[in-house]
Amino acid sequence: MKKIAILLVIVCAALVLQAAQNTDVASWKRQAQNVTIVRDTWGIPHVYGKTDADAVFGVIYAQAEDDFNRVETNYLNALGRLAEAEGESAVYRDLRMKLFIDPVELKAEYAKSPAWLQSLMTAWADGLNYYLYTHPTVHPRVITHYEPWMALSFSEGSIGGDIEKVNLRDLEAFYGRGADASDAPAEALGDGFVEPSGSNGIAIAPSNTVDHHALLLINPHTSFFFRAEAQMVSDEGLDAYGALTWGQFFIYQGFNDRIGWMHTSSNADDADEYLETIVKKGNDYFYRYGGKELPVKAETITIPYKTAAGMASRQFTVYRTQHGPIVRKVGDKWVSFRIMHEPMKALMQSYGRTKARTYQQFRQTMELHTNSSNNTVYADADGHIAYFHANFIPRRDPAFDWTKPVDGSNPATDWHGLLSVDETPKLLDPAVGWLYNTNNWPWTAAGPDSPKKADFPAYVEDGTENPRGLHAVRVLEHRKDFTLEGLRAAAFDSYLPSFAIELPALVRAWDGLPAGDPLKAKTADAVGLLRAWDDRWAESSVPTAVAVYWGENVGRRLASQIRESGLAQDDYVARLAPPRALVESLAEACGRLTTDFGTWRTPWGTINRYQRLTGDIVQKFDDAKPSLPVGFTSSRWGSLASFGARTYPGTKKMYGTSGNSFVAVVEFGPRVRAIAVSAGGESGDPASPHFGDQAERYATGNLREVYFYKDQLTGHTEREYHPGEMGER
Repeated sequence: MKKIAILLVIVCAALVLQAAQNTDVASWKRQAQNVTIVRDTWGIPHVYGKTDADAVFGVIYAQAEDDFNRVETNYLNALGRLAEAEGESAVYRDLRMKLFIDPVELKAEYAKSPAWLQSLMTAWADGLNYYLYTHPTVHPRVITHYEPWMALSFSEGSIGGDIEKVNLRDLEAFYGRGADASDAPAEALGDGFVEPSGSNGIAIAPSNTVDHHALLLINPHTSFFFRAEAQMVSDEGLDAYGALTWGQFFIYQGFNDRIGWMHTSSNADDADEYLETIVKKGNDYFYRYGGKELPVKAETITIPYKTAAGMASRQFTVYRTQHGPIVRKVGDKWVSFRIMHEPMKALMQSYGRTKARTYQQFRQTMELHTNSSNNTVYADADGHIAYFHANFIPRRDPAFDWTKPVDGSNPATDWHGLLSVDETPKLLDPAVGWLYNTNNWPWTAAGPDSPKKADFPAYVEDGTENPRGLHAVRVLEHRKDFTLEGLRAAAFDSYLPSFAIELPALVRAWDGLPAGDPLKAKTADAVGLLRAWDDRWAESSVPTAVAVYWGENVGRRLASQIRESGLAQDDYVARLAPPRALVESLAEACGRLTTDFGTWRTPWGTINRYQRLTGDIVQKFDDAKPSLPVGFTSSRWGSLASFGARTYPGTKKMYGTSGNSFVAVVEFGPRVRAIAVSAGGESGDPASPHFGDQAERYATGNLREVYFYKDQLTGHTEREYHPGEMGER
């Protein structure tokens, strides 16, 4: 009888589970009928729904169709579950995420979210689950069922969130060796030659345009294929177009018919490290704060990871103070890390801005203060242009140096609320008629109308001017004739200001060599070529190739001196570099070009290439396989159009993996008009016609028309369908 009873329980449970699944499937199918996905001839989804939730359901379904791998991978990373797919190498990356992301807390955040936001998160999960249901041949690596609260783990679309400021090697040194271990060896410094990251945003006021309409440049510099392109429309007032990070349900950088927004990574100090004075009593730890000894909170975090024999796991005892989790050790001090952590508000702000239709409404979304790592460039159909600097800057005691870890035992180092929008650098309709940000400081954002550094605490900006900033001012000032095409041309202007600064030092160094010096004779032709160069990139340009190889050689050769000087490479080379070293670097650069390509007189486009062979997140490159020439260079030389390229094992050519990813220029007239391009194409499937159909346009800066209005889709529609119709069981 007992066996029969147990069997009945199992059968009943299975029936209940099946009934629940059937109910879910029926619900998904009903919602899918409220959603229409129109794929244009570039494969870009234009998603129409009766409600905002319908649009969310449809857009995440469309993303999964285009690249489910990237959708899932982003959430494996956000939830601290990457090691379950990729193995032990990702354990400390997962640990870092789980120091901040706790499913129990996220479920509680979901429960207290407003009903409208819950409905969007539910639609997001339903859209992904319906995709998996209708595509049984797709096998997720880890997450087989999505729950609404998971959307809160990835609520802000930056490529590198604040959590990633925690150094993984330091984290492993602390938790891998034990909290009581002595300091691990300091992380070895590289050659100091790291590809710059960031973005460009430009807004032009009607006073500076031919048609008297505001213009906006949206130009994120990210890893290639990091974002999708889509339009989301509902009968509840949603109508947004642009780039959205794989797996998210809001347009991150884009526009609607009235306003547009572009985020650039900020140098504002939005996070802090605290030096904690630790006292051990028995097996317990305490930290000093304001003359007291408070208990360090300890908890166990388990990290599962994949092995060849199946799943394994590691357990870590992690520690926290009131400032945040302990992430490393300096001398005998533990270091805690404090950041903004408001997932619900962050998701509300990220989605809310897409429905704003005026400057005032957009400004209201900024009052949530959860767009922590970004500056924002804005333009609208009312003719306003604006700049918001960061969005989460804690109010601090300016007596402390906040660029370094501060004393956690001193209550004076506590945060005291946040700076308001009005207390941070900002611009609205500057008289000069333009504004920009290139991840540089805001003190040149609108030329003479820029915010003044002296008016703000030092911690509102840790950065400096950069070469792209110098370039932006050059293409923006003294112009009243901007058009949509004119702003596109400015975004791809070929001037390289770094070489205009650095090459004169090389020429002076060469001129100063004795006439009989063999080094002078060896480099004479190359110096002559560079002396006559106009400092502009081009596919056919030999001087561009020589200058880039020389500049990289200088950066590696003089890395320690540049670092010790505290100067940027441009300034160091122009003012302090040993003259002979500059000429020696030229000789080595020409030698490498000759070895790799048969002659140092090799056009830049022969070397600098775009290639995408597979849908893998980490690409492999092959000189023997097809690729496209790219004229623009790394942004480190001041190129506004950025192409971060280098050689790889087995290659002599340089292949790009970051830089310009999504580029759009928007004009806010009576009807919004936009042109855009994405790196490669919309699909991550090599078999899709949209895997590489934008590649040539991308490489040449030839942006395509955006089909924003339904009447524009006439004659430009590839297919129209409801979710599930293309692969339903």
